Amino acid sequence: MTAQNTQSPDERPVCRRLPGRVAVVTGGGSGIGLATARRLASEGARVVVADVDAEAGRAAALEVDGLFVRTDVTDPEQVDALFATAASTYGSVDVAFNNAGISPPEDDSILTTDLQAWRRVQEVNLTSVYLCCKAAIPHMQRQGRGSIVNTASFVAVLGSATSQISYTASKGGVLALSRELGVQFAREGIRVNALCPGPVNTPLLRELFAADPERAARRLVHVPVGRFAEPEELAAAVAFLASDDASFITASTFLVDGGISSAYVTPL
Repeated sequence: MTAQNTQSPDERPVCRRLPGRVAVVTGGGSGIGLATARRLASEGARVVVADVDAEAGRAAALEVDGLFVRTDVTDPEQVDALFATAASTYGSVDVAFNNAGISPPEDDSILTTDLQAWRRVQEVNLTSVYLCCKAAIPHMQRQGRGSIVNTASFVAVLGSATSQISYTASKGGVLALSRELGVQFAREGIRVNALCPGPVNTPLLRELFAADPERAARRLVHVPVGRFAEPEELAAAVAFLASDDASFITASTFLVDGGISSAYVTPL
């Protein structure tokens, strides 16, 4: 029997696959976005951190020796300015990690989620990805290459009786949008993939589950690995998809979910 790798994500050796590349990370002030900003910078990329939280975003950019641009990802003008600033400051837009998202407690069953809550989640989680792709792709077309990674979710491929109806629908939209763009722009050297995380140990998830421990327990029991992912594990997947190691991967549903989407019965 081979020994299991017990190294934490922070202890594993890091490649340098992205020297000279410019990466834009939305939602870069915390969670998966922050871990990815760190990982992309460690692999040699110049990182532009976008976040609506100016304090967190500035701190993240300072940590990775990058640039912070305060951005409301639901505002088309601010999104256009974000990518234009990245290109004018560093000379290109090679990677776009469109990751900003929300999961508010008022998004629940379809029977209790009101229209305002539905629309807010759709705007932040889905419309923002549309806006970011629309802004990033022309920069990538001019240079003849680029990698876009959009954060979807394992809930885009699975149903759940513990519902967050607008979140689930928004992530399904991100998955379909990413697939279509990956096909449409493949021959222009632009790859578009949907990252589909399983449950991740982030402030967003901790806040959601602190209010409902039973919901957390119900979800955790279905993960074959037996734990939630760490943000650094998702960051490693983004770095791979951003790099030339993934040069033949586009329009994919890239599941990093601890096996949850393949499980019928999980280990006891």
